[in-house]
Amino acid sequence: MKITPSSSPSINSVTSSRTPAGARAGKNAPERSTVELSPAARQLATLKNSDNDVDVARVQAIRDAIASGQLKIDTGRIADSLLASARELLK
Repeated sequence: MKITPSSSPSINSVTSSRTPAGARAGKNAPERSTVELSPAARQLATLKNSDNDVDVARVQAIRDAIASGQLKIDTGRIADSLLASARELLK
C-alpha cells in the first residue's frame, strides 16, 4: 500500500495494488484503487499532527507560579464551572 499526499502535507489519498485471486504474478497487471479522504478527515489529520497544541511559555509561567507559591486557585469558580457542565449534560 502506498500513501501519497496531494495538495497538503496531511494524508489525502491511499493507493493500493492488488493482484486478483486467480491471476498469476506477471500475467495480469495489478489492479489500482484510490481512496480520497474528505475535507473533514484531512482537517482531523492536520490537527493530530499539530505542534501548536501547548503554549510552552504559559506552561512555564504556571510552573514558576506553583514553585514560588504565587498561584492562586479559585475553587469556587472551578466548582461553579463543574456544576454548569453537569447541568448542560443533564439537559
